[in-house]
Amino acid sequence: MQVVMVKEAGGVEVLQLGDIAKPETCATDEVIVKVMAAGVNPIDTKLRQNGMMFDAAYPAILGCDGAGFIEFVGSDVNHLQVGDLVYYCYGGLGQKSINGDSVGNYAEYAVLKAAFVANKPDSLDFDSAAAAPLVCITAWEALFDRARLQSGQKVFVHAGAGGVGHVAIQLAKLAGAEVATSVSSAEKEAFVRELGVDMVINYTKEDVTQALLAWTDGQGVDVALDTVGGDALKQLVPAMRLYGDLVSLLQIPEDLDWKNLRVKNVRVSQALMLTPMLLQSNLLGEHHAAILEQCGQFFDEGKLSIYVDKTLPLQNVKQAHVSIEEGHQTGKIVLQMHMDEMQA
Repeated sequence: MQVVMVKEAGGVEVLQLGDIAKPETCATDEVIVKVMAAGVNPIDTKLRQNGMMFDAAYPAILGCDGAGFIEFVGSDVNHLQVGDLVYYCYGGLGQKSINGDSVGNYAEYAVLKAAFVANKPDSLDFDSAAAAPLVCITAWEALFDRARLQSGQKVFVHAGAGGVGHVAIQLAKLAGAEVATSVSSAEKEAFVRELGVDMVINYTKEDVTQALLAWTDGQGVDVALDTVGGDALKQLVPAMRLYGDLVSLLQIPEDLDWKNLRVKNVRVSQALMLTPMLLQSNLLGEHHAAILEQCGQFFDEGKLSIYVDKTLPLQNVKQAHVSIEEGHQTGKIVLQMHMDEMQA
């Protein structure tokens, strides 16, 4: 089967197209998926640059997000059958299968823990389905598991035109919240307004803190989702409401204004959706699959959408990584496999 392997950390030159044996068997709690499409995420580029998250990972296959067909089912798996159309976020961190093979979705076939796998929404083609899992799980856990978002609250989402951002806006609106977001251009402002956002801040021209305080009559936002980190996160501290929730997807700076946050009783949380994979926990993986099943229902009901900005064949993986690293990406990039068979 065709795969993209990395044998060491480095630039895009370490992404090497090659052929390895197709997996034929798996552990009793695993499945083998014929991968039709793989989502490309910023975590992929960071792992490529800095190294994998598991020991003895190399040679490794990147790619957490995937969508495809079930080809083989482990003996202990009851909720999936051969031929099922599925989507999932599993692999790409340096994990190994029971056979010692690297697990990732920049490949024509992948061995996955079945607990992490959900049924593909009928309304999504494979490209869109492969783009959805990581960003849906991340946005859901940040807004609902960490911030405990409630109807009527005012929410700020950093970088609303990005992968996580554009899904978080929609989920927050579905929950009955008012949503503000930040963008860098008129084109991105038009995009997020189509998602139903209530207030847009062009951070290249406006002060985010002051704009949020004006929007909330000086009270601050109930929930802020930081997808940027660093100084962008620090700008949110004075824009938080008393007893609000500040959730970051990035490492929190040591020099954050903790005194101000404590005085206002702001709850600060971190959201790392990779934890179930890092711990190899099927129980936690089941929670991710449940999120995907619920999001799948929203997709099929027309209440949620995923924006795929660009699709590329697997052999163009370097182009995908370059696009991600240039930043300011709208929506998602997807790699396609088995292109002669691609179908809804």
